[in-house]
Amino acid sequence: MQEKENRIYTAKEEAVIRELMMQPVCYQQFRGLNERWQKRFLDFYTGKKTLPLTYDPFFKRIFHPDLHPGRLSRFLSCLLEKEMKVVRILPLEENLFLQEALLIMDILVELNDGSLANVEVQKIPYFFPAERMSCYSADLLMRQYSRVKGERGKGFKYCDVKKVYTIVLFEKSSKLFHEGMNHYLHRGKTTFDTGLKLELLQEYCLVALDVFRKILYDEGRNERRGWISLLATENVEEALRLAEEYPWLEEIYKEMETYMTRTEEVLEMFSEALRVMDQNTVRYMIEEQQEQLSQQLQLIDEQHDKLDEQSRMIDEQDDKLKEQSQLIDEQHDKLNEQREEINKKDCQISKQRAEMMEQARKIQEQEEELIRLKKLLEKGV
Repeated sequence: MQEKENRIYTAKEEAVIRELMMQPVCYQQFRGLNERWQKRFLDFYTGKKTLPLTYDPFFKRIFHPDLHPGRLSRFLSCLLEKEMKVVRILPLEENLFLQEALLIMDILVELNDGSLANVEVQKIPYFFPAERMSCYSADLLMRQYSRVKGERGKGFKYCDVKKVYTIVLFEKSSKLFHEGMNHYLHRGKTTFDTGLKLELLQEYCLVALDVFRKILYDEGRNERRGWISLLATENVEEALRLAEEYPWLEEIYKEMETYMTRTEEVLEMFSEALRVMDQNTVRYMIEEQQEQLSQQLQLIDEQHDKLDEQSRMIDEQDDKLKEQSQLIDEQHDKLNEQREEINKKDCQISKQRAEMMEQARKIQEQEEELIRLKKLLEKGV
């Protein structure tokens, strides 16, 4: 059997597709997926891979606190190494930055102490991650501040505002996470260089799943590793091994198996995940083009600066050449004056030489006259 773009299907895949054809709505949804997602869907139904839990619809089915009380709480507690109890999921409509996010999963929850935690999964290593996370965290904090202040009215105190946690799981992290470090988990908050113990309200937890996959077997067995392995592992054989190592995961994997009989529901989740991915891809491409344009503009500005600097240097050189030319002209004028002075002196010397020669001639004539007169005297004339 052949489908989109003449792809050849295995016998198991053909069997799944034949079953889909018997359900026109499901088959139409399957045809609406791109080739990559069709293959991912077939990998699930042929027992090669688990459900892709790092995508929004799948994550929320497995971790939703209304469906599975305690799961998300345990996961967050392991990540942050503190007791976290999820009370409820909050709507995301009020999130100021939601429309600009490049997310494949985004879930906002309220904890039992009133604090908020935003759990996100990033598929693409977006630009300006630090600035984005700061803005998301600030949005959470202001959202909580506005709600609490509205509820307490005049009785509001700043100590009524609780912490906000920004938790980001990176499917593919930027090179910053791979440079000279072997850590997949990064927790942080604002501290002071003096050691001042002032507890601010914003905390962060970053998980690089691609780094975790590289060092998966390098750390000891613990619950946190089990949860992150659940998200990072899609191969069924590896999932079976994980279920043996962490028996409490077996319940989740059995739940995934139940979706084998809920084809329409699974296809809806795949379609929703693809829709989000397509939107994020477009946003990422736009942002990438904006970044490239920004870099090009920066390069043009730098080139303009270089040209301005070169122009300034040329002007300075022109000024120096003009000064040198003026100095040379002045030296030429001095030389001409000296030459005229020398010529005058030469004329004077020539005139003096002529006068001296004339005097010498007259003296010689006088000497000759004296000699002649002396001879006449000797003859007794």
